[in-house]
Amino acid sequence: MEETTSVSYNQNYSGSPITNIPQDYIFTIILLLPIDAILSLSVTCKRFKAITSSDTLWKSLCKRDLGSTCVDSLLKSCNNFNQFSWMKLYKQVYQIDSVCCHKLSYPHGDLDFPKARASHSLNFVSDCLVLFGGGCDGGRHLDDTWVAYIGNDFPRILKWKTVHSGIPSGRFGHTCVEMGDLLVLFGGINDHGNRQNDTWIGKVTHNENKGITFSWKMLDVGNIAPPPRGAHAACCIDDKRMVIHGGIGLHGLRLGDTWILELSDSHCFGTWHEIAIHPSPPPRSGHTLTCIGRNRTILFGGRGLGYEVLHDLWLLESCQGYMRWIQVLYDLQNIPDGVSLPRVGHTATMVLGGRLLIYGGEDSSRHRKNDFWILDISSFPSTTASSKRVLTRIWKRWKSNGYEPKSRSFHRACVDPSGRHLYVFGGMVDGLVQAVEPSGLGFDKELFLVELVLQL
Repeated sequence: MEETTSVSYNQNYSGSPITNIPQDYIFTIILLLPIDAILSLSVTCKRFKAITSSDTLWKSLCKRDLGSTCVDSLLKSCNNFNQFSWMKLYKQVYQIDSVCCHKLSYPHGDLDFPKARASHSLNFVSDCLVLFGGGCDGGRHLDDTWVAYIGNDFPRILKWKTVHSGIPSGRFGHTCVEMGDLLVLFGGINDHGNRQNDTWIGKVTHNENKGITFSWKMLDVGNIAPPPRGAHAACCIDDKRMVIHGGIGLHGLRLGDTWILELSDSHCFGTWHEIAIHPSPPPRSGHTLTCIGRNRTILFGGRGLGYEVLHDLWLLESCQGYMRWIQVLYDLQNIPDGVSLPRVGHTATMVLGGRLLIYGGEDSSRHRKNDFWILDISSFPSTTASSKRVLTRIWKRWKSNGYEPKSRSFHRACVDPSGRHLYVFGGMVDGLVQAVEPSGLGFDKELFLVELVLQL
């Protein structure tokens, strides 16, 4: 992509003193404005039109709104990127309205790949996919860890490597979140029905001689930890803390508590503390927590105390050192008739353009889904705004092209640094895929790629 390092304009301006402000100052001011204000500014005079059309400005806007990591990853993954301007890239990103699915396969004759499972964990960290645990046919837990190197590409043929077994102990319904180049795992349920409340740190190491290795170690958290649970939700906030909510505790009781894990700089110690605030989301399991900004986390869906499937939205926000939950009220006026939005066992992932992409899950009748929904988080209330305002048209269904995967729930998904490529593995599906449970459900071992369609 050819960069414009300077903007040429006529220095002889008259009228308002604002036209005499040095260009560097104007750039700084413009980068503080929302995109609508920048576009409005471009039609005020020739000088502002020249400035707001410059590639230098739009490159800065791409990095501001998409993130430097995302932009750098896009540059590496797109061979013909240099043919487009930064302004066109920005517009293309925010005009995305569909995905294309690609089935990923394993090398011919390769028998070393993860078996079918659900309620496992799948993460993208240090250029690798990392898969751990889950439940399989017969209600048995798994204790294996698998790593597949991705790098800057998204190869259609993927080679897995099993790197661990037995540590951590087998479980399903646990959570595992990325925190920088580390993974933080918490909780889960084993095949005896025992709930766990241990915390583990995982790390990928790239070694020239040994190739890719992976290690787990139990985190010392002292005497205070959340009650044991599984099927809870978790995410990383501030790049150094993990928040968990809800899940299924002892005796099958659904929980509604919120806990924060603070990790030490050395990554050797952690401190748990409960966030007891009101109001807060009702107890549930099988829901999602997703960080949508450094201090903001969104909770969606799950199964409630009465086994009902939920579709409420809650925002966990940090303000002046305090955490609070805000329920996000919305209507369903743009949800097509016959489409059921409530779901449990879905995934919710931040993707390119600061969007929250929700995929799959199941409804109260255990009908599994294969739909993609985008949640518009830009209209969410701030800490100072009224939480009683009802939002409209915050949901949009995206079209899906290419390979058509089976409808599924309790699968797992993760996104690469570009935010454009989502990897999905496993889950519960209908039909004779693997050994089928009495309920008619099967465990899946399919890995597929969901690519956001960007016209580059």
